[in-house]
Amino acid sequence: MTSDGDYGVPGSLAKVLADVAAERAAQDARWGIQDIPDGTGADRTAAADRGKEETAEAAREGRLTWRHILLEEVLESFAEDDPDTLRTELIQVAAVAVKWVQALDRREQPLVLHGRP
Repeated sequence: MTSDGDYGVPGSLAKVLADVAAERAAQDARWGIQDIPDGTGADRTAAADRGKEETAEAAREGRLTWRHILLEEVLESFAEDDPDTLRTELIQVAAVAVKWVQALDRREQPLVLHGRP
């Protein structure tokens, strides 16, 4: 089964991405363009490994949360120093954050499957 990314709520992905775009514009208005170092690298690999272990353990024990998933992705990005790999990891961080927001929004809306509630 393929998905449109709306997570069971029509228009959900577009709404969240519009909210993200608005926040990014607000950041630029407040702070301007910021060219600062990444602060990432292999010295953060142990923390990334711990994050993966904690997430796997939580999943095995049936107590997995969005916090586990997002933190694992963030810690993995912190361990990267290759710009292309770091970019990939940060896209994964953003995607998980977007999906988490959609999950929050979905709690207040009925689930729609195949165009029907």
